[in-house]
Amino acid sequence: MILTSFLLLALSLPFGAPTFALGGKLPEIGQPAPSFQLPTNTGEGEISLSDYQGQWIVVYFYPADFTPGCTLEARRFQQDLPEYLERNTQILGISADDIKSHADFCDSEGLKFPLLADTTGAVSKAYGSWLRFISMRHTFIVDPDGILRATFTGVRPAIHSQEVLTRLDELQA
Repeated sequence: MILTSFLLLALSLPFGAPTFALGGKLPEIGQPAPSFQLPTNTGEGEISLSDYQGQWIVVYFYPADFTPGCTLEARRFQQDLPEYLERNTQILGISADDIKSHADFCDSEGLKFPLLADTTGAVSKAYGSWLRFISMRHTFIVDPDGILRATFTGVRPAIHSQEVLTRLDELQA
């Protein structure tokens, strides 16, 4: 009960960009985004942040594959994927689930963007998005030069993709 209450609190923080959240210290806007290299759902090697140099990147952290909120969030990103691609933007989802779970989740939901396996939580920690054994629901926008431009905490899965697109439009204007 205590853990459930804590998780609900952690996942319902208000929208904004505080420098500290329940998951730890968030990286600073205007600074280089923490680099990473993680295995992907395809099982064909690893993906790094630098692979997308020259593109905008939406890095979203989420607690677990196949859970209601995470499924809804992933579906919304997939639904809006053509709009992201029109904006020269790649979506990368990250959670502590392994690549097998990610592959099954992508197959089940028809996801066409990579999900990365942060099984140790190291990348989630670097982004201030780690809570004991899961990634918290945080999203970051990284510009084509690898600079962090926006942070979202307290994400509401049903409307989040549209919020990200709106912020992306503001940043690209």
